[in-house]
Amino acid sequence: MPSASAPIEKKVKLASVGTYLASLAGLAVLGAVTDDPSLISGMPDALEPFVLALVPAASAAVAGWAAPHTPRSDT
Repeated sequence: MPSASAPIEKKVKLASVGTYLASLAGLAVLGAVTDDPSLISGMPDALEPFVLALVPAASAAVAGWAAPHTPRSDT
């Protein structure tokens, strides 16, 4: 596992942003096609998709950061 101070690679950042946007789009479609827009009852309806999309994005970021990488020379 990488050290806590290891930098986050650009591909991991991009994958996390892509996962967030895809999750947000999926939740927007889900909210549009269901009769009940409330996904979590204790949260304002307008805020729910943004907060729920953070869960898979955070998972992608942690998995990408913790994944073993093949070292390569900087040439």
